Amino acid sequence: MAVQGLSTDEVQQIRESLAAGRKPRVVFTEAAGQMAGQLGQVVELTDPAASEEFVVVRFGRDELPFSPTDVAIAPKGAGRRPAAEAKPEPEVAAPAGPEFVLDTPRVPAPRREEPKVEQQQVEPKPAKRAVKAAKPKTPAGLTVTLAYADGEWTVAAQQGAKALARPYVVKPAEALRMVALVDVPGVQEAVEQILGAERAEAEQQAEKLRAELAEIEARLAELREAR
Repeated sequence: MAVQGLSTDEVQQIRESLAAGRKPRVVFTEAAGQMAGQLGQVVELTDPAASEEFVVVRFGRDELPFSPTDVAIAPKGAGRRPAAEAKPEPEVAAPAGPEFVLDTPRVPAPRREEPKVEQQQVEPKPAKRAVKAAKPKTPAGLTVTLAYADGEWTVAAQQGAKALARPYVVKPAEALRMVALVDVPGVQEAVEQILGAERAEAEQQAEKLRAELAEIEARLAELREAR
């Protein structure tokens, strides 16, 4: 007898069962094709107006939509495993009579071989490379400059690209002492020549000023006598 699909009342019963948290079991009809006779569980009812296949059935690991004509309410007891048949107990053989020990040769017990433990050869780990010590960063070079220009001696200091001291004026005697610390005859002679030239020029200016001062004093004396 062919299994008919779900009726309207059965669809309503399934909807109420799903609302109560139960998943009714159904059987696939001949309209389902090769799946006819297989069992499944209804997990959801979608909107019948959207599609004719609104009955979602879980079959194995898949959940597929079917129409009400493809499934029917499974009969009670369907899918249950039959009770296992009781297996007959094996017959226990009657104990044999006492064996005459003297006539039976003693069979030596098999020798038990101890399991061989294979020694695994441990490969030596490669030695770690020596880490080179980081060289300390050397400070930038320091340059101290003694210069002479336009009748003035100046000193400046610079470390790398950074100016530590801008050129400032020093006295000729201080410049001579600085040069004396550098044991280079050519440099010291050049400084002495510059100082000698400045000294001679200063003496000439002093003589000129003395002569001008003498003329002014003589003129002042004449003016005093004219009173």
